[in-house]
Amino acid sequence: MKNRLWNVRPTVILLAAVATLFLGITFFLDDSKIVFAVELVAWAVAMVFAVWYILHRQHIINRLMRQLMRQLNVADKKALAALPLAVAAVSSKGEIVWFNKAFSQTMEGHDHLLGQSVESILSDMSFEEMRNNHRFDLKLNGRCFTVTVDAFSYKDELTYLLYYWDDTDLKNIAEEYALSRPVVLSVVIDNMEELFQSTRDSDRARISGQVEKLLEDWIGTTSGIIRKYDAYRFFVVVEQRDLQKMSEDRFSILNAVRTVEHNGVSGLTLSIGVGSAETLHQSELQAQQAMEMALGRGGDQVAVKTETGYDFYGGRSQGVERRTKVRTRVMAKTIRELLDDSDNVIVMGHRFSDLDCLGSGTALAHTLRSKGKPAVVAVNRKTTLAPELLAAYDEAGQKDLFVDEDKAHQLLTDRSLLIITDTHASNLVEYPSLYDEAKNVVVIDHHRKTVNFIDKATIFFHEPSASSASEMVAELLPYLTDNAPIDKLDAEALLAGIILDTKGFIMKAGTRTFEAAAYLRSSGADTISVKKLSSGSMELYHVKSDIIASAQPFRNTIIATCNVQGSSLVRVAAAQAADELLSVKGVDASFALFVDGDRVNISARSYGRFNVQLIMEALGGGGHMTMAAAQIVGADIPSAIERLKTEIDRQLAENREV
Repeated sequence: MKNRLWNVRPTVILLAAVATLFLGITFFLDDSKIVFAVELVAWAVAMVFAVWYILHRQHIINRLMRQLMRQLNVADKKALAALPLAVAAVSSKGEIVWFNKAFSQTMEGHDHLLGQSVESILSDMSFEEMRNNHRFDLKLNGRCFTVTVDAFSYKDELTYLLYYWDDTDLKNIAEEYALSRPVVLSVVIDNMEELFQSTRDSDRARISGQVEKLLEDWIGTTSGIIRKYDAYRFFVVVEQRDLQKMSEDRFSILNAVRTVEHNGVSGLTLSIGVGSAETLHQSELQAQQAMEMALGRGGDQVAVKTETGYDFYGGRSQGVERRTKVRTRVMAKTIRELLDDSDNVIVMGHRFSDLDCLGSGTALAHTLRSKGKPAVVAVNRKTTLAPELLAAYDEAGQKDLFVDEDKAHQLLTDRSLLIITDTHASNLVEYPSLYDEAKNVVVIDHHRKTVNFIDKATIFFHEPSASSASEMVAELLPYLTDNAPIDKLDAEALLAGIILDTKGFIMKAGTRTFEAAAYLRSSGADTISVKKLSSGSMELYHVKSDIIASAQPFRNTIIATCNVQGSSLVRVAAAQAADELLSVKGVDASFALFVDGDRVNISARSYGRFNVQLIMEALGGGGHMTMAAAQIVGADIPSAIERLKTEIDRQLAENREV
């Protein structure tokens, strides 16, 4: 501060001399002396103010220095001055009032330190933040420092001592340790057998060699190693620094493998699970868990296990249909064993149950009941999106098949079997308390795996390549009933669920889907009756029309909104509107938004080119790449649309074809 003050004095003296010169010129040239009088008064005022300002600042400096000196005895002063540790004293206004020799050397390149603001020369951090943090990290002139702040008071005046600990070497060692930690990658070629099942062994070996070469070149750019331990599986170990580069590159190996083709056939994909823990063994276990998550979401993606969950990369392709009837038969056998050991069965789906959820659960429960096993369906009649299906079973004399939460809890025992259909997320089930109390749980679901999946299931029958839960149940029933015929209404309920989720056999309809539909048709399912199960009221039609009329294009998508507050009717209308908007030319994805209490719900649909699952997951939801949803709490329609548009742009920027 002294330097700043004395640097000002020559300027003040020069200006005073110039002002005096002009004052003299005016005195000799102005006959009336009026202008001279005015200038004289102004000159006198300026001189008095300048002298006062200089003396006042000098007084402040002296007071601060006295304050600091009083606080420190002679030994302290000598110790601080001689310390190899950089130390500076800062006033309550953030101005440097004292520093030792080590601080001056540390601040090489900064002249006139006294009186300068500590913010301007030391850090982007504000002085207020410095005082509140008491300890912070700082990079200065290529060195790393840990700065501690100590405050002392004298007559209610605060002064701060800043100690700069040069721990550059220690931090460099810590950073190198973190970057060199081993990371395990579990890599598998998803669909070699499915794509090239009729290819000669020699050609298949050549294709596999191409993929191996791509993987070896990819790992060759890192410090890691890769080993093949199965026909299409690889074990990779890299360093943490390599994982950071891979993440920044968004695992470009996924795109590289897709370019491999044979006789015009392409579409090979990789799934990669990444684990990083304290030991190699723990990292390998995490990598396997991440691999299961990646495959459960349909493959063609990377799942990185983190402390809080998973990070995902890729996931653009449709899931490969790799199911076999052998697995279905094994699952059915295990479920039958659980059924034999249980007192009764409670079937439950997700909240706001639709035709697939309620159809698969009801058909399963009714079939088991017809075979002598006590079974019910736990459903909320007020919020279901499939009231026509409930009405159909009521008319058939099966009203007692459906129970509410209280009745379900009364029926639940330690030997009850809870079967959850059409969801595997514990936070989405119809009655979470029922799930929490159940001892024996079976999950039957086709949605791509989410982070909060049910982890206490005795049987987790999960097939992301299946079109619907109804398709999965339709395949299970012949094994559960020893090929006995199923009820006509059950067959229609299952067929209605398949038609809903496949959009009339357009989306995700594989060969197994048509086989299941043929089985249901042969069991008596009437397509006209199935169509009636999905029919709606005139009010529903009007709401859906209003949503469609509000649609606005954005990029290669279309966004529609509903002004009516959320209800079961609005949910159905929004979902159906999103389906119909896909028929607009040039639209790859559609989104329908509506308000439900303190949140905005979004129904998202696509034909597969645009992965709406990734968009909805980024907004806190999930689903399939062609059918997904999300809820944004504490938002209104305009803010939700802005967040949706931002996420669409982000996804498009990361990959031009989501």
